[in-house]
Amino acid sequence: MNKTIILWAGLVASTAAAAEVPSPEVQIAAAVLAAPAELREGAAVLGYNPQGELVRLREGKNELICLANNPNNARFSVACYHRDLEPYMARGRELLAQKVTGQKRNDIRWKEVADGKLAMPREPRTLYVLTGTGFDATSGKVTDPYLRWVIYTPFATPESTGLSTKPSDSAPWLMSPGTAGAHIMISPPKK
Repeated sequence: MNKTIILWAGLVASTAAAAEVPSPEVQIAAAVLAAPAELREGAAVLGYNPQGELVRLREGKNELICLANNPNNARFSVACYHRDLEPYMARGRELLAQKVTGQKRNDIRWKEVADGKLAMPREPRTLYVLTGTGFDATSGKVTDPYLRWVIYTPFATPESTGLSTKPSDSAPWLMSPGTAGAHIMISPPKK
């Protein structure tokens, strides 16, 4: 098992164990909803065991890794991302387990990428995020679903992309320009 998953498990185990952890089948069904339909069946899925530890629930057959909803969160949130982003995402989970959050967490990862200590693809890679107020396991539906996309483009700038850095819910925009974590946000208007 990946040591980063084990480290992340330490953070969530004490709290997630108290929450009711859905079966692996339910977690997988919910997690893959963030992915494009044609990629869901082959995506790897990380989720929670009964002790609240983050574990691999399903091996993947394509380029996506999906992350199940944390049973301790009041809101529903799942994500799928390109497998090339896993070192970056896993390092983020590891830092979170160490209670390193916010900009400090970003700064550490960005420096590690710049120093060649943390792998990050130089070409664009996509992250899909699906949130809602809940998930009905019987129907397989998310309540109040909202899907947004993040396209990681390390070190991209407004000049290299032609994108604004001003947040928008009607057009893509570039967040964290010039950093290893530079990414294009695509957030459609909420209903």
